[in-house]
Formats: sequence, structure tokens, C-alpha cells
Amino acid sequence: MRAFLIGMVLLVVLVTSMLSLRPGGLRNQLRNVARRLKLALGMAGIYLVVSGVLRLAFPDNVIAEGITIAVAAGLGIAFLVLGQDRPLGQR
Repeated sequence: MRAFLIGMVLLVVLVTSMLSLRPGGLRNQLRNVARRLKLALGMAGIYLVVSGVLRLAFPDNVIAEGITIAVAAGLGIAFLVLGQDRPLGQR
């Protein structure tokens, strides 16, 4: 238990130090992290809804598996495009 707590503290310290080193300072980086978290949660919800509908509509269909993989790949690409750092001058 002690090792777990020490690891969690070290993880927080490491993340904070890495975000502080990036251009724009810690505040700007935390804004980017919050924006990416909201984006990831929204996309996870979309994936779960699409996957659930496909499982209910086509329970034992190979095409539904392929569509689920394609949706996951599309959402991953969308995250890479939409989750980029904002320019430093923008709010």
C-alpha cells in the first residue's frame, strides 16, 4: 500500500513537472488537458452508443465488428485532429 501511494505522488510530481516545461506554462497546459479530457469522454460516449446499437441490431455479425473497428479508428483520428494544442495567444 505504501509503494502505491508513493507511486501516485511521484506520478503527480512527474506530470506537473513535464507540463510546466512545455511552452505556455502550466496553466495553458492544464487547459489543454481539460479540453482533451472532455473530448475523450464525449468520443467514448459516442463509441459506446454506436457499439451498443450495433450489438443489439446485429448480435452475431462480422460486418458489425468491422463497423465497430472503423468507428473506433475514425474517432481516434478525430481525436488526433481535434485534440491538438491551441496556439498560445488564443483563449
